[in-house]
Amino acid sequence: MPTALITGITGQDGAYLAQLLLEKGYKVFGGVRRNGYNSKGRLDYLGIADEVETVPLELLEHTNLLDVVERIQPDEIYNLAAQSYVGVSFQQPVFTAEVTGLGALRLLEAVQKVNRKIKFYQASSSEMFGKVRATPQNEETPFHPRSPYAVAKAFAHWCSVNYREAYGMFVCCGILFNHESPLRGLEFVTRKITHSLARIKKGKQNKLQLGNLEAQRDWGYAPEYVQAMWAMLQQAEPDDYVVATGEAHSVREFVQEAFATLEMDWQDYVVVDEELRRPADVELLIGDYSKARSKLGWEPSTRFKDLVGIMVEEDLKRV
Repeated sequence: MPTALITGITGQDGAYLAQLLLEKGYKVFGGVRRNGYNSKGRLDYLGIADEVETVPLELLEHTNLLDVVERIQPDEIYNLAAQSYVGVSFQQPVFTAEVTGLGALRLLEAVQKVNRKIKFYQASSSEMFGKVRATPQNEETPFHPRSPYAVAKAFAHWCSVNYREAYGMFVCCGILFNHESPLRGLEFVTRKITHSLARIKKGKQNKLQLGNLEAQRDWGYAPEYVQAMWAMLQQAEPDDYVVATGEAHSVREFVQEAFATLEMDWQDYVVVDEELRRPADVELLIGDYSKARSKLGWEPSTRFKDLVGIMVEEDLKRV
């Protein structure tokens, strides 16, 4: 039975990845901050909370990471933990750097000290491309991060590449573009839209406040993206991969599609609030996943319209 350690297991990707690995016969350990032991809602939602063994794990504490890796001796580590909200990173830039950037480095160093044969997945982000130099973006596109979060992710990405090259470790970086699901946090614009729409439909809310409606993103379905994470660590050689759909849609389009599913006019409810705009925003992200398709045999199957429908339907049930 292979053993995996997932940091950030209580998040969207961590929960879906845990479900996938359990289905494949893994023993799954989930790294959880001590104040997060009661935050297993997503694991409960998927019905797998009792099948995952949680362990105290703190990315700010190197000795704790050494102890966990030494004790568990996992075959694979998936580092999904981060301060992952772009907006919050402008308010808490140092904390974001410590967790999202240095946290990955501490974990890499723990693996390097304990057992270099452990396969390591680092959750990189399309936000690293930022002020894009080329469209669409692939593994060779230069980074130009536009937020403290993106800067921290770029640091963690290059640390991962360095440990692969310096120590011969099996380290893969998945440069994942935006991926959504009913398990997405309410802080993210897609879930904010579908959750608010459901509340409006049920008479519990009157308006939906949004910032930049013109920002365009490449939105995919999270359960499919964790399949790519796993596939990366099953290859003969470690490498980095863009995971995306190859389609870009604006926030405005997401709003229009969401309200249209309930035959409602979004313009009757949406209010643009300039204060919700970020100090520096990313206007267009669209990924070229051809390398993942050719080497991993991976490609998305859930398209934009279906993704929006899935999220709206689930939030209606919840509200």
